[in-house]
Amino acid sequence: MGKDVIIACDFSSAEETIRFLERFGQARPFVKIGMELYYSEGPAIVEKIKNRGHKIFLDLKLHDIPNTVKKSMSVLSRLGVDMTNLHAAGGSKMMEAALEGLTRPDGTRAKLIAVTQLTSTDADTLKNELLIETPMAETVMRYAENAKRSGLDGVVCSPLEAKAVHERCGAGFLTVTPGVRFADGDQGDQKRVMTPAQARLEGSDFIVVGRPITAAADPLEAYQRCMAEFAR
Repeated sequence: MGKDVIIACDFSSAEETIRFLERFGQARPFVKIGMELYYSEGPAIVEKIKNRGHKIFLDLKLHDIPNTVKKSMSVLSRLGVDMTNLHAAGGSKMMEAALEGLTRPDGTRAKLIAVTQLTSTDADTLKNELLIETPMAETVMRYAENAKRSGLDGVVCSPLEAKAVHERCGAGFLTVTPGVRFADGDQGDQKRVMTPAQARLEGSDFIVVGRPITAAADPLEAYQRCMAEFAR
């Protein structure tokens, strides 16, 4: 997988999602299916989008006891998605179990990445609500190192942290970074953001972009702008 832009299809129905994707003509961008859409439509939405020829990042952020996550990943492995994730906060045993469950009998599997800290989490929330005294940057690095040791392919992190993750975990360890906005756009509820061009310079491997594309008057033009800034 080379550098790519993943469009967050955070819609509530299959009809709305397919109608949006049809606006791209012959283009088949990499798309993210998140909780809202998956819980609304179930596995059928994955099949519909795969049949259109899109790569899929299934973003369900599993976090439970190791055995439950292993069994859940075994079910998800049948969907044939290209990437899926879990929360690194579940610990190494959970991540190792997930990897085992995701691997099919023939040895193939989707890329598995771990969420370090949500981009909506800031330093005050980390300290005062989650009661984590370690600074954000070091918390993210430790979670990334745990994911690497557990055999995962990469992490979801802020683009602000991508370069440091590569320094700690190696150039081949994937950084998938939400919190990307155009320089002239609204940050929304994201606290830690960068532009596509800045994310490229910081070493992000994938950027996940939602409203700057999905809410654009011309989503294809916005997607092409992202690709031009990030994946050139």
